Amino acid sequence: MSMSETADSTDSTPDNAEQRMYRDVYDAIMDHRLPARTKLTEQALSQIYAMARHGVRKVLGQLAADGLVDLEPNRGAFIANPGEQEAQDMFELRQTLEQLALEKALQHADRNAIAGLRALVERERQAYLDGDRPQWIRLSADFHIALARLGGNQLLVDMLRRLVSRTTLLISSGEASGPRPCTFDEHLKVVEALERMDKKSALQEMAHHLRQCACRTTKHGAKDFDLHAVLGKTSRSKVK
Repeated sequence: MSMSETADSTDSTPDNAEQRMYRDVYDAIMDHRLPARTKLTEQALSQIYAMARHGVRKVLGQLAADGLVDLEPNRGAFIANPGEQEAQDMFELRQTLEQLALEKALQHADRNAIAGLRALVERERQAYLDGDRPQWIRLSADFHIALARLGGNQLLVDMLRRLVSRTTLLISSGEASGPRPCTFDEHLKVVEALERMDKKSALQEMAHHLRQCACRTTKHGAKDFDLHAVLGKTSRSKVK
């Protein structure tokens, strides 16, 4: 399971319950209904999704692998809360890895593949216009993973997936002051440079985009949340 690979589900098979839990938690994180340091208790999640605890632990492990959850020995699972230094380090590393991803995409991607990136940006724009914040943020993150895939280096894709997920946690909430972060415009400039096979421009646009992403991040204070109140209603509505 991952951001774009986790499908919506409507029946009660174990795999679908796990997929539904992953998607619900992901959406709740990105919509800031489950902010940083919220504890994800196995007992509550097991009750909400009618899953055995080993299934809950499997999903929490995947969320941790994707950088969305921190697993702390003898304490449990918490929504990840990257500190300021970690955020700086992650964006610094993303600059290097995403420049490499762009260079490899220019070497290996054909026009059809680049057209797929443009279509993804249009879906991102539409989700934003529709007011679907979780979908917009998910597609914004997926753009970077899809770009990395064009280069054919799976290790690079896996490394970027975790970094992108974890830095996405820091995106400002919809209620934050200042201009809304319309990242699809910056993504489109990268795609247009790829279409022209303009390496210099593509690298410059990506570097600018990542600097802007770093500027848009904000910290959210830890709060106590009732998982049943946040996730229970969503889970029940999807199985009706």
